[in-house]
Amino acid sequence: MQVKTLIVHSDPSVREGLRQCLADAAFLRVLGCAASAFEALEMLEAIPYGVFFLSPDLPGSTSGMELAAMLAGRRARPALVFVAKDETRACQAFDLGAADYLVWPIKPGRLDMALARLKGLSPGFTPAQPAGAWPEERSPSAQDDQQTLSLPIEEEEEGPFISALKEAWDLTHKRKPVEIEKLPITLDGRTLFLPYPQILFVEAYEDYSFVHTAQHKYLTSYRLKNLEERLGTYGFFRVHRKFLVNLETVTEIATLPGGQSMLRTQGKTRIELPISRRRVGELKLVLGL
Repeated sequence: MQVKTLIVHSDPSVREGLRQCLADAAFLRVLGCAASAFEALEMLEAIPYGVFFLSPDLPGSTSGMELAAMLAGRRARPALVFVAKDETRACQAFDLGAADYLVWPIKPGRLDMALARLKGLSPGFTPAQPAGAWPEERSPSAQDDQQTLSLPIEEEEEGPFISALKEAWDLTHKRKPVEIEKLPITLDGRTLFLPYPQILFVEAYEDYSFVHTAQHKYLTSYRLKNLEERLGTYGFFRVHRKFLVNLETVTEIATLPGGQSMLRTQGKTRIELPISRRRVGELKLVLGL
């Protein structure tokens, strides 16, 4: 079975060169090329790619490194082989879980090493079990010798035993996750817990979102709708289809010519965000205006 492969690079000559290099890799099948992170995400939604050959530097608002950090939050993510102009970002790439890091043009024999690594991975980026391997050193004969021992339960013990099982089941399936006022964000192979008060606003980006603070902008795998549900009880308000704002950071609301409204947030750099017409009334009610 061939693994669906996508080449993500802004340079057409590199894309074509990689396609030619991978033509002899029988277990890979190149099903497309993308020039930006946005194109790669759109193509990934349509085709479950198992491998990305990815440049760390991509045009637009999302770099290859940011794309890799975002993919790390997906349940089924492609294996990543970075293709860069030099080795300066290799450590960062491996921190993001890269399968390999290649410098273009690729030296003879180096691609073979990368392909050998990929053969040891499944398309879901999970190490593949060697053919014929038995987990935990169990052999077929040991498995065949296993027996099931059934112990009878006295009639008077059956009721309490079933009740105990039911209670254990209920506790396991009704246990709620701990709620903390911090947003987990995957960044460079680690998880950052961002306190809600530090978030100025959230900006929708296709099926993902940018979380803005006073100093940073984080690309996350959250959808704006999900963050609206999560942060709504903590003073955040959806002022526009693309923006969710922390009302504690709002310093001014203004009406512009033509009936348009906008708000400004606090901070060293004031940020102006539009307010959609249908949300102005609700926003004023929330603010007591």
